[in-house]
Amino acid sequence: MFNFLSRATSSVKGHETNSGKIIALMNQKGGVGKTTMAFNLAHAFAHQGKKVLCLDMDPQGNFSSLFGVEASDENQHIHHLLINSIKELKPLHTNIMPHDVIKSFETSPGVSIDLLPSGQELSGFELTVAGINSPRQLILKKFIEKYDLRSQYDVIVIDGPPTLGLLVVNILCACDGVLYPFVPDRFSEQGLKNILQVVEDIDEMGITTTPKNLGYIPNLFDTRRKQANDDLGMIRQTLGEATVFEPFTNKVQFGKSLASRKSVFDYKSAEFKDLQSQFNKMIDTVSEELHS
Repeated sequence: MFNFLSRATSSVKGHETNSGKIIALMNQKGGVGKTTMAFNLAHAFAHQGKKVLCLDMDPQGNFSSLFGVEASDENQHIHHLLINSIKELKPLHTNIMPHDVIKSFETSPGVSIDLLPSGQELSGFELTVAGINSPRQLILKKFIEKYDLRSQYDVIVIDGPPTLGLLVVNILCACDGVLYPFVPDRFSEQGLKNILQVVEDIDEMGITTTPKNLGYIPNLFDTRRKQANDDLGMIRQTLGEATVFEPFTNKVQFGKSLASRKSVFDYKSAEFKDLQSQFNKMIDTVSEELHS
């Protein structure tokens, strides 16, 4: 499907079973709540006592923005670290290390999350690495291995861009499993089909361990619309035996929390309990699948 998939020459290398797990949230279709899901998922893990790193791989930087970090203001971010990890691009290297870039946030008393922010330069990543001889698909994977990030975190949550380019391939080659948020409509369904095709291409190439399908997350679900129920039912039939999580309805609590750049776990009021429970059930299922 992609030319850069055919250039891989490295041997297959899996992930250590006792190391931290890497979860990506992906869909080629934008506007499906992917970043919202990633943000709250990370907080759910953190509230269960896990050491969490959020990795923003979307040049738009919305994941970073939820932590109050604007991509346009960042002079040091994940793009620079990825370029620094490539020996062939030494003339472009900058004098920074992951600890210079990673930001820590205490989201609530005793609960903290680390962030590796995105930046606008990430949009030129594919062009920057176009001429290197080493496998371009494995840059992110090798960066994570080089700095041993798996041993430093229990969970790494990656928010990917709504595209099908090299950034997405790098994410899929680096992660252990993928969650697929979607809005139950035909456009989002096509986005799912496209991203699943990329996973299939990676599997066929045998360049690394293929990430597990951790399940599908119906989002922005309008229970008042009969058509929404019909669409979800039809999409379920196309998803095979993979887990389809309980739909997230378009609740006002999501809007309230996002407007304040907070997760649903930052609220103690009863109106947020259902959402908190829903995310907790999801991470329990995800954890079980990742360790199976």
